Amino acid sequence: MPKNEKAMGNNILNWPYPVNYGKENEVNTDVLIIGAGLAGCHAAINAARKGAKVTVIDKGAVIRSGSGGAGIDHWHDACTNPCCKIDPEEMIESGASHGSMGGPYKSGHTAYITCKESYDALLDLEKAGMKFRDEDNEFEGAEFRDEETKMMFAYDYENKHTIRLRQGAEMKPVLYNELKRLNVEIYDRIMSTSLLTDGGKQGSRVIGATGLNVRTGEFYIFKAKATVLSTAGPTRMWIFNMELKGSVAEHSDPNGAGDGHAMAWQAGAEFNVMEKSSGRGPGGPFGYPAYGVGGWHNTWFPCSIVDSNGKEVPWVDRDGKTLKTVSERTHPVPGQKFFVLNSGGAPYEFRHPTLTPDLPERVRKGEYVPPFYADLPGMPEHERRAIFGLMVGNEGKTRIAIYENYTDAGFDPDKDMLQAYGIGFEREKMAVPQWRMGGGRLVVDWDLKPNLEGLYAAGAIAGSIGADGASATGRYAGRKAAEYSQTAGDPGVDRKQVEEEKARVYAPLEQNGDTGWKELHAGICRIMQDYCGEYKGEETLKTGLSWLSSIRESEAARTNIRNPHELGRILDCLSRLTVGEMIMHACLARKASSEALGFNRIDYPEMDPPEWNKFVTIRLENGEVKTGELPLNYWLLPPYAPTYKENYEQHCGL
Repeated sequence: MPKNEKAMGNNILNWPYPVNYGKENEVNTDVLIIGAGLAGCHAAINAARKGAKVTVIDKGAVIRSGSGGAGIDHWHDACTNPCCKIDPEEMIESGASHGSMGGPYKSGHTAYITCKESYDALLDLEKAGMKFRDEDNEFEGAEFRDEETKMMFAYDYENKHTIRLRQGAEMKPVLYNELKRLNVEIYDRIMSTSLLTDGGKQGSRVIGATGLNVRTGEFYIFKAKATVLSTAGPTRMWIFNMELKGSVAEHSDPNGAGDGHAMAWQAGAEFNVMEKSSGRGPGGPFGYPAYGVGGWHNTWFPCSIVDSNGKEVPWVDRDGKTLKTVSERTHPVPGQKFFVLNSGGAPYEFRHPTLTPDLPERVRKGEYVPPFYADLPGMPEHERRAIFGLMVGNEGKTRIAIYENYTDAGFDPDKDMLQAYGIGFEREKMAVPQWRMGGGRLVVDWDLKPNLEGLYAAGAIAGSIGADGASATGRYAGRKAAEYSQTAGDPGVDRKQVEEEKARVYAPLEQNGDTGWKELHAGICRIMQDYCGEYKGEETLKTGLSWLSSIRESEAARTNIRNPHELGRILDCLSRLTVGEMIMHACLARKASSEALGFNRIDYPEMDPPEWNKFVTIRLENGEVKTGELPLNYWLLPPYAPTYKENYEQHCGL
């Protein structure tokens, strides 16, 4: 235990909570949920409904934690809603679903689970008290509204597979209240630090987890018959800038440090797609607040854009044909059954309408003059109010930061245009290739179970995308975990494993060094930029691994901690060090370039050679990195059934 009096709390800088470093708290439960964002909450609710005793832990406050904590404006892949004309099989097999982003390297089975259950998850929210329909008839007569069900739809108004949400900003409080109603044990501000395994052995059954209270510094031991890992993917691995923009420009929860990835890796879990990354584009830590500037895509779809002279930028269909009306932007073109708004690049058959792609060239020729503006006053009334109010106002981090602040400052969408950035050649200047994002996922089967007994996964760590995917896989994994817990034996925790983890967690308190968590985080990002950027090579990656190891042994071993919060931030950095190593090992294992993965090896420049059209897997075994491979669509190959429907019906637990 720490002996340094400064570390023990005598210099906590007016820290408002009692500090009890080293104090142990033990919790026993049937199902432990690690990470209580949308995936974790739905997992907990569905496990509790199966009769299990359920405990959830989250690094933040569960009532608003996770990337969905600040709101959601639309719900993808709601294929089973009564208005939708596309069934789950058609959506997933087209490769056009929201969950299929990533092309051949998608997680097809989690995408299918999303198509089957996302609407049910939305109905669960409605039953719990979230109103998503237009019950007050505010948008009566709108083209995107179904008059019978009062549901409102986004993007493809013909096929109605994406639902607009009226109270999406209040989703997490609704889920929180449902957890309380079902008597789920809730532990706020608990940072999970490791998975406990049977006998303390790597690769054996998962029997719970350890955690740190980031306010009091107390240590927690959670014993569980089944565990659901529903933590966020790692964020800010390549770029970190807290001082300039804080977390407002980041669309995700700032607590997403890859803790779940690091814990599962240390326990012996298998991962894939860790080598995948993409450029940040105009967003990220140096961008503008999410959806706080004018736009035309996603939350701002299908807004009109004009240049500084009021000249409207054309909208075109997938074939480049100019669309003359706003309504045409929201319907498939002749010969197209449906379209999806897929930033990952939908197949040609399902591509969405867009601003004319030759706008940069037209700007250079002087045909259009920046800056550009989102022409809200020029939009039909229902569309204008749907964009600024219904969508901007319920999407993540827009309710207060954008909608309320802009409105209080006098912005009136009926009269005012909002300047748009990242349009035309402006986009080319707003990011550099080494500012990247990525993170990979656990390899899971049709039970959403990794290669570790007793462990289940949901949300981003299982390969799902968006609020709909997190919620659908959460409810599914919660059922499976509860079912497993009914026959699983009681967990027997290895005391040596606990003591080793306590020593690791509290080690920074003894260092009394000169490195703060922000400097440590920034240094890790610099290594990722320099040695795992857009272009990679054998020597560069090995040098990057050497630098990460050096940081772990030097800067990370002389940190300065003033309170439990900063201890948690240092542990975040240690997780990021581990995730960075995972990414670089995966990059070394793939000896070919891949367009779909955003992966460029300068020493293996051939793009997507047939022999490398496969998943590369990595796992830790006895301290050594083991690489492997899986065929694409492994979830439809033996021992699984050959169709999505058959596999779902065999495994869903309904």
